[in-house]
Amino acid sequence: MGFDEDWAGMRSAATEQAPVGTRLNQLDGGGGGGTAGGPADLATAPAKKKAAANTIETELEPDTAKAAKVADAATTAAVGAFDGWATAAGLKTVETTWDDQVKNLLARLASEKTALRGTAVAFSRQELDTRARMAGVRPTSSIEKY
Repeated sequence: MGFDEDWAGMRSAATEQAPVGTRLNQLDGGGGGGTAGGPADLATAPAKKKAAANTIETELEPDTAKAAKVADAATTAAVGAFDGWATAAGLKTVETTWDDQVKNLLARLASEKTALRGTAVAFSRQELDTRARMAGVRPTSSIEKY
């Protein structure tokens, strides 16, 4: 038996086994699609996002930069103390790696800070846009004729 015949036989067998239609594993809770019992609305806290971004800016970034400088000073002193030894070259490699990691961490903190601020602004704009669109929709009523 060739491939085409084998394939046709498999397709035929699969068609006979599988009922055509849609099967639901569960019904929704009456509130529409999705699973029941979850939160009804998306909630966001712009003030908390702003506070977190400010904490990154005023505490985490400066403290991280200060800690990096302290470590750099200590490592530079150790490199000088071990001048001429293989340990000095190893410490220099460690210092370079440390500096790269600090730069990556500071970049990540800046990225998170920007994202937090951007998200707060995006949600606020979306809220204003939704309110404006809803304000423009007025239901018609026969009372308005009088």
